[in-house]
Amino acid sequence: MIVCVCHRVSDREIARHVRAGMDFDDIQFELGVATQCGQCESCARDVVAQCSAAAPVAAIQLASSITEGRAWTSQQALGPV
Repeated sequence: MIVCVCHRVSDREIARHVRAGMDFDDIQFELGVATQCGQCESCARDVVAQCSAAAPVAAIQLASSITEGRAWTSQQALGPV
């Protein structure tokens, strides 16, 4: 899933950097997450918090603020594209 639209950064890319030992500030500097519009910061921080070297990317849970949002719900209603 794309977390940062402005810089096209996915949750998998963030997880990869966390497993490499980076914290949110390092990832923000490296990938540009939450440096433009800032709308992705809470989701990006959630992904960082949920990841560890032992947790696979598939274990990441979507933030409730994302899944409860209007855009997410309307996208789910459309079904597979």
